[in-house]
Amino acid sequence: MTETRFFGIRHHGPGCARSLRRALDDWQPDALLVEGPPEAESLLHHLADAALVPPVALLVHALDVPQRAVFYPFARFSPEWQALQWAVGRGVTARFIDLPRAHALALDADPHPNPPPLGEGARPDRQASALRSGLCSDLLPPAGGGREGGLQGHGDPFDDFARADGHPDGESWWNRWVEERGHDADIFTAIAEAMTEMRRDAPPPDDREAQREAHMRQCLRAARKEGFARIAVVCGAWHVPALQDGVSSAKADAARLKGLPKLKVQATWVPWSHRHLTRAGYGAGVVSPGWYDFLWQHGQHDPASHPRAAGWLAKVATLLRAHEIDCSSAHVIEAIRLADTLATLRGHATPGLADLDEAVRSVIGQGDDAVLGLIGPALHVGDALGTVPAEVPIVPLQRDVEAQQKRLRLKAEVAQRVLDLDLRQPNDLERSRLLLRLRLLGLDWGVPDQGSRGARGSFHETWRLQWAPEFAITLIEASRWGTTVEAAASSRIADRVAQETVLPVLAALVDDVLRADLPGAVQAVTQALDRLAAVTGDTAQLLQTLPPLAHVFRYGDVRGTDTAQVGVVLDHLIGRAAIGLPLACAALDDEAAHALRAPLLAAHAAVARRAGDEQTAVWRHALAGLAALDSAAALLRGVAMRLLLDDGVVSADAAGTALQHQLSRATDPAAAAAWLEGFLNRNAVVLLHDARLWALIDGWLAGLGDAHFQQVLPLVRRSFAEFSRSERRSLGERAAQPPKVAASGAAADGPGWNEARVARALPLLHQLLGLPREAISHD
Repeated sequence: MTETRFFGIRHHGPGCARSLRRALDDWQPDALLVEGPPEAESLLHHLADAALVPPVALLVHALDVPQRAVFYPFARFSPEWQALQWAVGRGVTARFIDLPRAHALALDADPHPNPPPLGEGARPDRQASALRSGLCSDLLPPAGGGREGGLQGHGDPFDDFARADGHPDGESWWNRWVEERGHDADIFTAIAEAMTEMRRDAPPPDDREAQREAHMRQCLRAARKEGFARIAVVCGAWHVPALQDGVSSAKADAARLKGLPKLKVQATWVPWSHRHLTRAGYGAGVVSPGWYDFLWQHGQHDPASHPRAAGWLAKVATLLRAHEIDCSSAHVIEAIRLADTLATLRGHATPGLADLDEAVRSVIGQGDDAVLGLIGPALHVGDALGTVPAEVPIVPLQRDVEAQQKRLRLKAEVAQRVLDLDLRQPNDLERSRLLLRLRLLGLDWGVPDQGSRGARGSFHETWRLQWAPEFAITLIEASRWGTTVEAAASSRIADRVAQETVLPVLAALVDDVLRADLPGAVQAVTQALDRLAAVTGDTAQLLQTLPPLAHVFRYGDVRGTDTAQVGVVLDHLIGRAAIGLPLACAALDDEAAHALRAPLLAAHAAVARRAGDEQTAVWRHALAGLAALDSAAALLRGVAMRLLLDDGVVSADAAGTALQHQLSRATDPAAAAAWLEGFLNRNAVVLLHDARLWALIDGWLAGLGDAHFQQVLPLVRRSFAEFSRSERRSLGERAAQPPKVAASGAAADGPGWNEARVARALPLLHQLLGLPREAISHD
């Protein structure tokens, strides 16, 4: 006769794992049924491989739609992991009995579902939802969330249960009585009774949950028919009452599962991390996996011979000392005493994490939480990252990434680290290319540090590296582009540029593919640029395209890359931009003119960087046409004149004449102010060093009427406000000096005041004006 025992666990619980191992050792079942994806049963033999080191996860994904995927994470303190290790090590039959992911993924119309809203009475805090779902499911969609978990959308009965026992929530209750206690193989009977009582008053499960439990019951019936004598069922504690005999008939379960849609799926092992066990949106996540890992390690010992508080606080002291924070042996001893006292006052046999944190805060942190802010990420969570055997089935693209990581000595780590590359070194250059190619595939393992000394045009780059387990999904999705990183990146770029309609985006992409050393992609992007530029009528886009291309053309040879193709396209774009520039600047309102100024200035700098005689001449001719076009925006005409002046194309006298014309009384004051703003171009040098221009502007302002002056003042103030503080101070000092140029344009340094000649005219003035001689002489 078959005997079946149910072991209801919380996923990722060290107390459950310890008690489960002891129960299995005592009972010695000959079949183990575990809540998990049946498609992954063929991978269970890898548990005997020493290279499979948790935390790891089973990844199950649809072959045709790779983004439809789900992770089943395991830590070494996960009860399922320990049960499977036990079974594989003893040759016991082990099977997964959850609803096949082939059906579940097909039922998910949305590949990235959002969690359903919490129902009335539910606690929205993360800990309660983590415990609740941890008793139900260990599934993790790649983007977080999911509809697995029989209690989502309803209140959490565990909170009420815990408060009745004097705990603030179900999480703290479960930690205290299950995870932080010693070996207790009989605890599963109590868990089953508690779950039965809670489910009696809980709302019925939704359709998906009912389908999962129906499939589990079918798997249990099949195992019994095979003649196993002792069957151990390991599942989320919430499911235990639903798997008991008599809950549902075989016929009813078959009817519930009949006609379910199905997809082709594939399963594999992937590395996981403690940090991802805590991620928001993961229903079975744990808040402190580092603490749970510590409990798993030290829970194997007698608490009397290996005090938990002493072991944990020793880790805390080591961490703080590594960060040069004062933490003496006396601190540790006092913290241990305080933690033990707090546990006793609360009726606990041993200190828990909350007791230890309070002791650290009080004794070591002097009441400040700053120390806990350091301990949290390092010890509560940790940076553990698992490994998988090389024999695990993966897509060829992922195999190529792993091979290059090994060859270039780039270890995938969950902790963020800074990588400083010297591009003159061949290995560093290859590292940079790999990181850039992966970014083109949408895998941001490395992110360039924009604030570092690795500026473009130098031989140094700085990257911030941080590996994430979800990158396995990214590589599976990207494998449709090719079997190697280089081929996949080139193919993806070729497909992307064929659909791109924005010139600046294509121009920026040129820099990316050049630095990634993808010659085929460079050709595809430059051809797309040339093709799109030939048909576009948007001169603003053409102007925005020139700076990145000019930068690539000028500095691309840092990596030894060939930029000849870029130079050809750049020359074509300069010609097209020059032709359309005057017309593009015509009939613009103030807002549009201001929006076009920055692209115009950047394009001018790009042409200068190109440093080609023919291209420079064409561009300057376009600027001259813009400066003389009366229908063009005054701001942009002023910018064009200033650029021609700075380049020496227009002399200072010619610029002064243009300034005098633009600031004459015949010109609308608002248009004159706009032209002046463009001409000054946020740079006061021309005013500080050209006395004639200074005098013209000063005379124009002095000659404005009150109404016109009030109209122009905000515009002029805006122009001068864009000068630097030192420039404004120099302008103020210049304004305080006597004028060097008269309003008529006469030189201020001409002949001095001749008193003798003036005295000769005084008698005549006396007669003409009829004034006393004394008044005239005193004047």
